[in-house]
Amino acid sequence: MTPNRKWHPWRHLREHFPHIDVHYVNLKPLGIKGRTTHRGIELHHKSHQRDRRSTLTHEVSHLERGPVPDHPFYAQREEQVVEELTARRMIRLPELVDAVLWCQGRTDDEAAEELWVDHDVLLTRIATLTPGERKWVERQIARRCN
Repeated sequence: MTPNRKWHPWRHLREHFPHIDVHYVNLKPLGIKGRTTHRGIELHHKSHQRDRRSTLTHEVSHLERGPVPDHPFYAQREEQVVEELTARRMIRLPELVDAVLWCQGRTDDEAAEELWVDHDVLLTRIATLTPGERKWVERQIARRCN
């Protein structure tokens, strides 16, 4: 991804996994937004666009990393890693600063909408900022608020 271009999961899927199809199905009975199956990636058919982007990015990360381990502990750990990778891919630090300032310091659903991600992705990105990233974000916010 070039530095000035927003992450585009469909483009990435097309360029790196052209053999994988995306299907829009009713996943509500399963209580999930998406999954990878033998036929490709399934996304909940009534998801909003930012939810689809977030879920597709999550599933693409699973494709890149390989199968989720069968062991519950390692499966949970893999989900955490994939969630962090998804958040880092989708939210660059300058965009995070812009959204936080636009939303007057709130990191709510409005900020997530501004970033074109679901709220969980935003919360994951903030929770997993490195100390250096956190310091940079705080400096940028302070500089722009003065």
